[in-house]
Order: sequence, then C-alpha cells, then structure tokens
Amino acid sequence: MQAIQLFSQGGPEVLEVRDVPMPVPKQGEVLVHVDYAGINYADVYQRNGQNPASLPCIPGAEGAGMVVEGNAELPPGTRVAWLSQTGSYAEYLVIPAWKLIVLPAEISTKEAAAAMLQAVTVQYLCETSYRVQSGDTALIHAGAGGVGLLLTQVLKHKGATVISTVSSTGKAELARAAGADHVILYTEADFITATRDLTQQKGVHVVYDSVGLNTYLGSMAVLRPLGSLVLFGQSSGNVPPIDPMHLCRQGSLFFTRPTLAHHVADPDDLNYRSQRVLGWLREGILRLRIHQVYPLQQAAQAHAELESRQTTGKLLLAVSAEAKTGLTGN
Repeated sequence: MQAIQLFSQGGPEVLEVRDVPMPVPKQGEVLVHVDYAGINYADVYQRNGQNPASLPCIPGAEGAGMVVEGNAELPPGTRVAWLSQTGSYAEYLVIPAWKLIVLPAEISTKEAAAAMLQAVTVQYLCETSYRVQSGDTALIHAGAGGVGLLLTQVLKHKGATVISTVSSTGKAELARAAGADHVILYTEADFITATRDLTQQKGVHVVYDSVGLNTYLGSMAVLRPLGSLVLFGQSSGNVPPIDPMHLCRQGSLFFTRPTLAHHVADPDDLNYRSQRVLGWLREGILRLRIHQVYPLQQAAQAHAELESRQTTGKLLLAVSAEAKTGLTGN
C-alpha cells in the first residue's frame, strides 16, 4: 500500500510517499480502508519535532473509512471514523476496535474526517477544560481556523459572547459567519487593548489559545479575575515555564494545557465525547468548512499551506480511489 512516512523531523519536505507492507490486525484490532485522513497541527508538531515521534513512522491521527477485516460488532463494510490513532496517512490502517466510531447513515466519511478530531477537541475545551455558561465572554485566537470556527458555533449555541482574533479581512468574514460577536484583526490592532475595550475593561471569562508563544501573555492580560486560560496549541512556538505568582498577580487565574489523548483514553470517554459531536452535527449546531482536499501524495503541500496560516477550516487528504474522485473543498 501507499503511505506517507517520516524518517526525520523537519519541514514539510520530510513527508515522503512510500510503498509499505499492508498492516495485519492482531487480536482486538480491525483493518480499515482509509477514505480520508484529517490534517491537524498535531501532525505538524509530530513532523517538526515539537512532539517527537519514534521514527520511522506514518503520521496522521484522524480519519474515516470502511472496515475490511473486523469482528461481530464491526463487520466488513461498516463505515467508521477515528481521532486518536497514529498512522492515518496511509491506504490501510490497523486500529484497536474500541477506538472506532460507527458513523450514522446521514454523515459521510468526508464529513467525519473533517469533524471528529477538531469537534471532539471543541467538546472537551468548552465542556471540560472550562465549562462555558450562558452569559460568559470568551476570546478565541485563530478564530477562522478549523477548531476556531467550530468552537465559535458551539459557544454561541451555549449563549456565550465570542471575541475572535484573525489575521485578515477574509478570515474576519468567516469568523462572523460562524457567529463571532466581535472580530479583532491582530495585524491591525492590539488584541489586548481591543479586548479590554470590548469588555468595558472587565476582561473575558476564558481565552482559548492555540497560538502559544506569541499570545499567551496577552491572553492572561485580558482575563478577568478568576478567569481561565485554556492553552491547547503552540502554532507560534512553545510557551516557557510560567511563574505561579504571575497567575496570582493577574487575578488568581486558572491555567490548563489539555490535550486530546487524555480525554479519549478509554472507551466510555471516547463514546461520550464522540456522541456529543455526532449530535451537534445531526442537529445542525455544527456546520463544517472544508478548505481543501489534497491527494495523499500531496501531504507535504498540505502541511506547508497549513503552516502558512493562509488556510481556513479543515484540510483533508483523499486516500481511497473513491475519495479522490472529488478533490474540492466546501
């Protein structure tokens, strides 16, 4: 089969297309034919060494497709998705059966690959890391990115006021379309001043920050006393150690650095969170935006464009022959 492999950490060019042996499932595992693989910043961190992996490896933690060799609960032909299994940039994947999410008829494998990882991230961000209540005010950095657009929609459904930071007028339009009440172009205005002005100097209840190094101090500066900084990414670089007294002086702030793996580490948690997401999709609470679909062989180009910060919404790799027949976004 064809797969993308990493033999060294570095830029997008280290993603190599290789012919590799078909994986063979063991007891408790299922063989899946991959339709689509989702592209996420976690893949970038694995590739560039921010989250080092054992090499060589096949990157990609998310996807959707069809069971080829299964079991009584997951017979061949079952459409499934997954969101925490390395090796998804490949035509076939072996995965523990408990990690698979069976898809309802109304949700396609393309939609599932575009939704599951980022939407489950949204679920734990706003229902576990900080439980958003009606009347809260939230600041979302990278508000036109894949997580940012989905998080905005869910926060608005919950009755929150959303302030979104973006880099361009085009991205501002997307953030507003997702429901953002206020949009700050951080390339033209200081987001700290703008956020404090928008909240009458009170600050926000929570900041969702996936940018990291360039924003974390400002994120703490715009929180009201007892506010929460939820740092869930580091697209601009890793955040250095934080002195707990800084949190104290800023207003007894709460700080957390969650990651997906710990929130879907057992079958019950995975089932609960994925069913929450599937419910939001069925009810129309979440509307997906797929920016671009690339053939598997263009994984390096997809990574380069993701890191350029010129993309909005979700990026996918089309892996199966059926998926490759429609290489367009929506």
